[in-house]
Amino acid sequence: MSYSPFLSTPAPRPGGSGGSPATGKTRPAGSGSLNELNASQRDAVTTLAGPLLVLAGAGTGKTRVITYRMAELIRQGIEPNRILSVTFTNKAAREMQERMSNLLGRRLKSKPSISTFHSLCVRILRQEIEVLGYPKGFVIYDRGDQESAARKALREIRVSDSAMKPADLISRVSRWKMDGVLPDSAREFAQDDRDFLAAMAYRKYQQSLRAGGAVDFDDLLLLTAQLFDEFPDVLQRCQERFDHVQIDEYQDTNEMQFQIVASLVRPHRNLCVVGDDDQSIYGWRGAEVKHILGFQQQFTGAKVVRLQDNYRCTTQIIQLANQLVHHNRGRHEKTLIAHKEGVAVALKSHPDEQVEAEGVVREINYLVKELNVPPQDIAILFRTNEQPRLFELELRRVHVPYVLVGGQSFFDRREVRDMMAYLKLIACPTDEVSLLRIINVPARGIGATSVEKLLTRAVKSGRKLLDVVAESVAEKEISAKTAAAIGTFRQLLDEYRERFQARGASMAATFEALLETIDYESEIEKQYKDAGQQLARTAVLEECVLALKQYEERAEQPDLLDFLEQSSLNGNDREFGETDEFEKPAVKLMTLHSAKGLEFTRVYLVGWEEGILPHQRSIEDESPTAVEEERRLAYVGITRARDYLTISHALTRMKWGKRRESVPSRFLREMHVPLDGQSPAVGNPDTLESGDPQ
Repeated sequence: MSYSPFLSTPAPRPGGSGGSPATGKTRPAGSGSLNELNASQRDAVTTLAGPLLVLAGAGTGKTRVITYRMAELIRQGIEPNRILSVTFTNKAAREMQERMSNLLGRRLKSKPSISTFHSLCVRILRQEIEVLGYPKGFVIYDRGDQESAARKALREIRVSDSAMKPADLISRVSRWKMDGVLPDSAREFAQDDRDFLAAMAYRKYQQSLRAGGAVDFDDLLLLTAQLFDEFPDVLQRCQERFDHVQIDEYQDTNEMQFQIVASLVRPHRNLCVVGDDDQSIYGWRGAEVKHILGFQQQFTGAKVVRLQDNYRCTTQIIQLANQLVHHNRGRHEKTLIAHKEGVAVALKSHPDEQVEAEGVVREINYLVKELNVPPQDIAILFRTNEQPRLFELELRRVHVPYVLVGGQSFFDRREVRDMMAYLKLIACPTDEVSLLRIINVPARGIGATSVEKLLTRAVKSGRKLLDVVAESVAEKEISAKTAAAIGTFRQLLDEYRERFQARGASMAATFEALLETIDYESEIEKQYKDAGQQLARTAVLEECVLALKQYEERAEQPDLLDFLEQSSLNGNDREFGETDEFEKPAVKLMTLHSAKGLEFTRVYLVGWEEGILPHQRSIEDESPTAVEEERRLAYVGITRARDYLTISHALTRMKWGKRRESVPSRFLREMHVPLDGQSPAVGNPDTLESGDPQ
């Protein structure tokens, strides 16, 4: 392989958010001159009245525009505390506050109100919620509290856990609340029998919250919108509080957030929204791109300013991003313009997913250890939560530090931990921690009370739990039936211990047989009633089988204990201490969804195949917008890269023990990338890799 593209020195980065677009120099704190803005940024900042839509493409300096515009409003005589600026995360709000302080100094008598949607709603509800029957001192339930309330509600309508789990109810209730559906109206929106059950439980759930003086996270938006709709005097007081409202990341607003904003600005219409419809990727959690697409219809006479000068990415990266996203029909027309040249974008085809992981990690290993590239400058971005396992294993193998950001490590998933507990107990019969984890998983008639009695006796006598079963039966602490179930479980472990140790036996095949014997899929069906969840959890089992198969193919003398050591669940985790995961000097692994808003010097986009990106669900979805959201997700991934971008796909993938051909993602064709090589838009053939190094 030629590593020439990685030896190049990237062009200096012009300022998009923190530096000057013209020079790339750092802006001195407190300057804030309009001369530091480009023409479109200046147009947005100096438009101070009426509805304004700022279409801010990736890397075009939207945060700078938001903060400079607040500063300009204050310079023009608007009292700071009459300005409301709303964003989606506390981190973004803190950053905005800091930038305002740098621009205007810290001696202002009052400050703009900068907060998240939920913080804004809490402040409103603290003053006004009593008219809805809640106390001003309401508490906000966390997830555990919600599940307790949901379990109580289901019990009151005589619905068992097997019919609907509390988590399923919470999911349905959350979606209804995001759409503005109150408990009394939920039955009108029910589409099947389970929805009707959920609608009944929703009413009980909400009654329980109100009786306890509590709200959940979704209520903060729903109840504020309800206040505005049902109590005009409350709405008027809130409207009189602010003369100017700004909304960041407007493409991510859901129906409740839109209604709250529209109500607040109705008297003066001084609303500035900043966002990018091409980065609307959260439809699955209630965000509706129609709000940014229809802004000019919802707020007649709105001015539109397009920020198209990208100061983050190279020309080569931006060219691909533009070519891709122009295939979406439901979008505002705009084209990003890059301001720095760079090296070619690399497209890499690999024979299979294992070689893809090896190739990506081999390059990263070279960059980090030979070229001294800081590992935190590198990111591997993937579409699904199942994909990072192979990359984690390879990074561990070559001792390159990494963190899985914004998600759960493959090795920390419940299903993986359960299966590893089986394998550990088979390999090491004295492993009592693993025994306690899976003694009744899947359920085999060994109840928690019986286990607790056995454990108490074992601890008192200094023996192992399985060694005190007989005397516990004799003293009638546990039943003979429970003892028989434990005996059957021990026989199962003994049988599979022999099978794993048998000469010439396939570990992967033996593991598949174990999964079938214990019927772990029934445990998944019991725990997760949603078909999509079941499919995702079952896919994790498939990855476990694949992990064993790949280990066997690479190991000279496959051994179960050796496999368990190599797949250590806690591996590198302890190395990273308690510092914020994103600040760690480590390669970042994250989903495309988690990567939004971030940027890296070097990005690897992996698994660009039909069924992965775009995801199979979007392909099968009858909605014409489903694949468009996947295309926006791909666009987000491309524009995370500042200087170096590699896109890869596997020609085959293992699916339940069988290797199947993969179809390269349609997005590659849409970017005019020939699947058997590279076009000038992509780069130099010297950067290509097809499995093995050239």
